[in-house]
Amino acid sequence: MTAPAGLPIVMAVTGASGAPYAARLLEVLLAARREVHLVISPAGVAVAREELGVALDVDAPDPARLLAAAGATLPEGAADRLHVWHHRDLMAPIASGSFLTAAMVVCPCSGGTLAAIASAHGENLVHRAAEVHLKERRKLVLVPRETPLSLPQLRNMAAAHEAGAVVLPASPGFYHGARSIADLVDFVVARICDQLGVANDLMRRWGQR
Repeated sequence: MTAPAGLPIVMAVTGASGAPYAARLLEVLLAARREVHLVISPAGVAVAREELGVALDVDAPDPARLLAAAGATLPEGAADRLHVWHHRDLMAPIASGSFLTAAMVVCPCSGGTLAAIASAHGENLVHRAAEVHLKERRKLVLVPRETPLSLPQLRNMAAAHEAGAVVLPASPGFYHGARSIADLVDFVVARICDQLGVANDLMRRWGQR
């Protein structure tokens, strides 16, 4: 199903390893001229510092700095389509089901975030926005990366799936002729975009030559 092009996509970045996936996904969504509502958790800020070497302000994270750390820039005109919300701001539009969105993605999705979403035990804007997407029957994509997985984590994934979420582990494939880390990142981002209904040509599809 293609996400309505006129509606925004909610993107959350939490504290699992995978900051390069988050930066690349944000770049691709903005380049596709999608409106994005972005939330970065404090743990997401910490992981971005460790993996990309970028120091973001936990209270006002600058997406341009996140992209620059990954070797990208904000596409022209993207600033008008990008909205950044504080992780504790439960008065943000995305905390309400009356605010229409096309879909939401949590990339990367930490084990704690997965547990909160699976149990509807929300305590921040990431959890609340995800709960909104589940209750409104909108597309919610969760991108966990941790390995190995504990039994509680597996059960949380099953619960999230049963509630309507798409659990999309950050597991890059190799059949598309990957030659670099960037190719592996693009594989995962392409699969996320497919779920969000965002057209892309980030990878060679199975059967393509």
